[in-house]
Amino acid sequence: MNIDLRGLVPAPVTPFNRDGSVDVDSIHRLGSWLASVEGVKGLVVLGHAGEGTFLTQDEQALVIREFKNAVNGEIPIIAGITGEGNTVAALEAQRAVDAGASAGLVYPSHGWLRFGYQQGAPQTRYKEIYETSGLPLILFQYPDATKATYDLDTQLEIAGQEGVFATKNGVRNMKRWDTEIPVLRKTYPELQILTCHDEYLLHTMFDVDGALVGYGGLAPEPLIELIAAGKAKDYAAARAIHDRILPVTKNVYHRGSHMEGTVALKEGLVARGILEHATVRPPLLPLQAGADKEIAAALASAELGKVTVSA
Repeated sequence: MNIDLRGLVPAPVTPFNRDGSVDVDSIHRLGSWLASVEGVKGLVVLGHAGEGTFLTQDEQALVIREFKNAVNGEIPIIAGITGEGNTVAALEAQRAVDAGASAGLVYPSHGWLRFGYQQGAPQTRYKEIYETSGLPLILFQYPDATKATYDLDTQLEIAGQEGVFATKNGVRNMKRWDTEIPVLRKTYPELQILTCHDEYLLHTMFDVDGALVGYGGLAPEPLIELIAAGKAKDYAAARAIHDRILPVTKNVYHRGSHMEGTVALKEGLVARGILEHATVRPPLLPLQAGADKEIAAALASAELGKVTVSA
């Protein structure tokens, strides 16, 4: 499998027009900018940051196609696969292939978040998706606070299945991280391990091949530096980068709900000159008055100014 995500993989937002329709022109600006940043290895669309579950099937296909057009084939477009049942998700994956996706990030069945899963069920989800679509897949490890987080044996079995080439780990439990990541690494040396701990990347940056994060769609430049420092085992450099962007991290991710991060990312992209406005789809709501100025000030303090995108 020739997809190399060892670096930064942003999960960009989906821009909307003020009337709520998908903003193709802004997709082109955002996608072409991210693809131009050295060290960006791919884009994951239709994830949480991309409001993927808020889109119709036609809109999901449109987003995949237009991000692919935006990057001009230079980096892979990876689609979030979020359908509830196995067959529903497999058909979603096939539509993603038809729209031009190179890989899929497989979300747990949403019912598992509350009720948990039967042992062996997640493995069947990945198997059917791959057998139906042929789409190379990324294992998505959910936070330990949910009932959709996979135990180590489940992760190992999924990682060993045909078609699975990487894992996005957001367990958010450092005891599990410190004990499970080494086992995954030892068992499957070629498995690409990507952190998705947007709100505390420093603590996971020394054990991974890269980062798959919504944060990368706003601040790719310092995150690429942070990944490099982690791979070099240079804590001092990594800490300095972490501290420089901490005001941005706090303004985007240290909010009452992690979902507010999507709105904050859009406000940040307005400040950086990529988006004209931060329109989101319900049930997401705008941030409180003044948040846009706070986010812009945080970006300025981190020396993350406006970017120029070629027409």
